[in-house]
Amino acid sequence: MLEPVRIQQEDFSQNEEVEALKASSKRMGGIATFIGCARDFSEGREVSQIGFEAYGSMALAEMNKLRSEVIEKFGLLDARIVHRVTTVQAGDNIVFIAAGAEHRAAAFDACRWMIDELKQRVPIWKKEITPQGDAWVTPHP
Repeated sequence: MLEPVRIQQEDFSQNEEVEALKASSKRMGGIATFIGCARDFSEGREVSQIGFEAYGSMALAEMNKLRSEVIEKFGLLDARIVHRVTTVQAGDNIVFIAAGAEHRAAAFDACRWMIDELKQRVPIWKKEITPQGDAWVTPHP
């Protein structure tokens, strides 16, 4: 069974994640998801790869805390957060966020809140690899 909060190198399956979320409650009437993927262009530069590093135990603890908070704050039935920590190519998946609620409004609001909070709070850093050289990236709100 897939843990609802994970940091991993390998890619994730959106379908498997959504099915795991749905299996947690038959009361779920709305599921919102967000998938972050690697772009090939950023800040006016071509990007060939993006490398992700994390303070593993601290990042996972903060992600679990974030999951608990979002469930409470938005009255969710369940939530999932998966972030890859590896080097990805343009077009590859990076992060998966899902919120399951009785109604769609809470699911949409919670999904947006989770990704925004994750980018601000969780110690995961990204480095863009470009023809001009490598550059660490500051998260955008």
